[in-house]
Amino acid sequence: MRIDVLTLFPEVMTPFFTSSIVGRAQSSGVVEIHCTNIRDYAKGVRRSVDDRPFGGGPGMVMMCGPLFDAVEAVEAADPRPATRVLLSPQGERFNQTIARELSQEQRLLLICGHYEGFDERIRLGLKPREISIGDYVLSGGEPAAMVIVDAVVRLLPGALGDETSHVEESFSGNLLEYPQYTRPRVFRGMEVPEVLLSGNHAQIEQWRHAEALRRTRERRPDLLEANDTDQPGDSGGQASCPPSDAWLVDRGATS
Repeated sequence: MRIDVLTLFPEVMTPFFTSSIVGRAQSSGVVEIHCTNIRDYAKGVRRSVDDRPFGGGPGMVMMCGPLFDAVEAVEAADPRPATRVLLSPQGERFNQTIARELSQEQRLLLICGHYEGFDERIRLGLKPREISIGDYVLSGGEPAAMVIVDAVVRLLPGALGDETSHVEESFSGNLLEYPQYTRPRVFRGMEVPEVLLSGNHAQIEQWRHAEALRRTRERRPDLLEANDTDQPGDSGGQASCPPSDAWLVDRGATS
């Protein structure tokens, strides 16, 4: 996959894209990410990319010319068709389902806004998919672009060390992830649930599914309302195994 990010601040994004999972995915050839400065396509001595809005009002609006030229030039650099994404607070709410959809594309082109927003003709002419990462306002689209890139890249084959990792993560199947434990077995009186130490994989999977359901009901019931994930045999949606805190034993010691 190729991902292009059009931004006024490529220097902000480069360290993120060259670090951790995203950086390793680039190094191994799973994805290539290119950041392009929109200002490189601005005209005039000042290379302006924004101007005052017609009709008056506060702030500045990003101009059509530099952005259209940047999109057309970047898209011409690679024959793969690009799916255009405009980062906007007016867009559809980003979630794991959208991340999976975007991960199936050959190429993404993310457009980061700034100032008071875009000239409406950018939306009308470029016809991008508009995506928001939440109901709040950022100074620019750069943080949103980094969120989307990270969520998409980790879904690409070869991006993670364990290819099954993303299958059981939160929001896979509209459930939050079950509780996880590692060594020591007891820490400050809190013990790892015995079922996880039993070696009985069927019981472990049952416990994990019950815990995922319980946690989702407690913290994000809207996910269950959107898609009933209860499986046959879940006792009408109630956890068929005790919740994780029922497995904690206060022994007053650590080991």
